[in-house]
Amino acid sequence: MMALIAKARFHFHKRLFETNTLTLTKAGVASNADTSSRGSRAIARGIVDILVNNHYHTVNVVDKISGQTLGKQFELLTMEFLQEIFPYLQNLCPGKWSILQLGNNNKLKTSDFEQYEHLAYLNVLTSENAQLAAALGNDYLVAPDVVIYRDLYEDEEINTDIFIVDDNISKMADIRRSNGGKPLLHASISAKYTMRSDRAQNSRTEALNLIRNRKGHLPHIVVVTAEPMPNRIASLALGTGDIDCVYHFALYELMQAVKEVGSEEAYEILETLVQGKRLKDISDLPLDLVV
Repeated sequence: MMALIAKARFHFHKRLFETNTLTLTKAGVASNADTSSRGSRAIARGIVDILVNNHYHTVNVVDKISGQTLGKQFELLTMEFLQEIFPYLQNLCPGKWSILQLGNNNKLKTSDFEQYEHLAYLNVLTSENAQLAAALGNDYLVAPDVVIYRDLYEDEEINTDIFIVDDNISKMADIRRSNGGKPLLHASISAKYTMRSDRAQNSRTEALNLIRNRKGHLPHIVVVTAEPMPNRIASLALGTGDIDCVYHFALYELMQAVKEVGSEEAYEILETLVQGKRLKDISDLPLDLVV
């Protein structure tokens, strides 16, 4: 009998192949590889071969797909992976949870959550005052790729088993709907199909903005990637203080592929990241998010 997360991980990889997110070109180059890097091509192809051979997936040969399209598909599939698991974790993390792909085109914005609602007010002020906009900038406007948020509770729900709240106390508690607040942002997931230096720093900038501009508790801030090159993953994963952890879409297969390619330096980087708990597999993400 296969565990729920194992099934979801298998389905996640299957969907990557089915949606032509993870593909090969006619020259045999995987879609997540940097075509200008021999090491990237070898490791990315190794991951594809392991997934196909060990898990009976089928990889399609297609013409080049734009990086933006691949990125959006990767975001969507990451969201679907979490949606497949999170509802079954109520015993570990009870609540009214929603998981959405956000991005710049969604009507729901970061300012629609309790910890960041003041950003909408700042946006109005800076749009009306050029001097203020120049002084403050607009880097506080963050649009995470995927979010998990928690809806608020009616007092009747809070008082289900015992009389906990009444009209005279807890008048500013965020979890009470009667206090007029907004949903609580629980996690911000940055989904980066590949990780060039600029994209890696975008994730870090998003994380720092969430940290600096919040009011209330800090949500989980994580990155999910399919980047094959350990040194590029390390550029984001090493260090603490901004991102909780980086999660690889196929860490076990990545480590096997790097071993087979024969790069001792790359494998040492991976071991450092894994042993330091800065890089984990996608299957670790749902359980880490219940904390």
